[in-house]
Amino acid sequence: MIYDLRKKAEEELLNNLGPFWLKLIDNENGGFYGEVTYDLKVNKTSEKGGIQTSRILWFFSAAYCATKNEEYKKAATHAYEFLRDKLIDKEFKGVYWMVDYLGNPIDTRKHVYCQSFAIYALSEYYKATKDKQALDLAMNLFSLVENIGFNKENSAYLEEFDREWNITPNEMLSENGVIAEITTNTHLHVLEGYTNLYSVTNNRVVGERLKELIYTFYNKIYDKEQHLLKIFFDSEWNTIIDVKSYGHDIEASWLIDDAYKVLNLKDESIEKMIIDIAYNIKAQIQEDGSLINESENGVKDYTRVWWVQVEAMVGYLNAYERTHDESFLNIVNNLMTYTMKNMVDPREGGEWYWSIEPNGKPTERSVIEPWKTPYHNGRFCLEFMKRIGE
Repeated sequence: MIYDLRKKAEEELLNNLGPFWLKLIDNENGGFYGEVTYDLKVNKTSEKGGIQTSRILWFFSAAYCATKNEEYKKAATHAYEFLRDKLIDKEFKGVYWMVDYLGNPIDTRKHVYCQSFAIYALSEYYKATKDKQALDLAMNLFSLVENIGFNKENSAYLEEFDREWNITPNEMLSENGVIAEITTNTHLHVLEGYTNLYSVTNNRVVGERLKELIYTFYNKIYDKEQHLLKIFFDSEWNTIIDVKSYGHDIEASWLIDDAYKVLNLKDESIEKMIIDIAYNIKAQIQEDGSLINESENGVKDYTRVWWVQVEAMVGYLNAYERTHDESFLNIVNNLMTYTMKNMVDPREGGEWYWSIEPNGKPTERSVIEPWKTPYHNGRFCLEFMKRIGE
């Protein structure tokens, strides 16, 4: 069964995701087209996001590293040049939130989450090309995040800033009707970016900050009684709303494990957290094999979101590798069956749906937009190819 899972993931990458995204290269204005509507029309004048561009850069860089397909390398370079030339603020540093289709800034706010994805992507592009300029940009962003975006008083990463790095309310990474001063999501993707940066630099300071992040998760974010992650906090790390984000929990379990492994740490409490999260989220797996979205104040959202399914696949494969518990492998197999049947868009020119509604119908939302990129589904393919031998 496990080798069949690898084959399905590899076929999805090579036959669907790779070809789809190669067609979205904007050769006239740089970067990639920013939107494909639900009816599969490419919007060539759509805005282009900092997170979106970084995620595309990461995907093609990682896909090249895995396959040595020169088309992927060329696409990665195309994304890199747009990030470098249009999305990085030459005057005040950092990555813009959004530019127009020509590359002119239209939302100049800076968010630590956005900087983290650029670090993640630039590190991967360096793996693919050994371009020293890209690594220098990644290290510059790391220093920027640490010097401006980290609050030493409460050991938390800050969230949102204006163009000149003055703190502003965290509108972009707050949800569920609250404005959070600290979010798990930002900390998770700082950890992800730093893991990749450390893997290519072995930089002592990066390693120290990454290690501290792992213990921030354990000591501040992880609920040791419920075996889940708290999501939104005030400035003192007090939870401000009862939200359980099942996708973020299982995604965090394997991303924390990746950081733990790259640092060669040995701590049973961290290993226990990684596995206990996976066991806890099992209860939210549905009869059809899918994982539901979240719970807010005890009310569950039964929407099946694309990224939640694939992060669960990687998370449960990781949990299986750690424990050899066959129930985890069965979850992966059922998730794969559900996802390939329901989430992958069978229409000509389609990619994946954003989500499937509780009634089983696809959500009529743009299939490509600033938050919808080949990062989650592409990474699931690449992780399966890396973790499961041929």
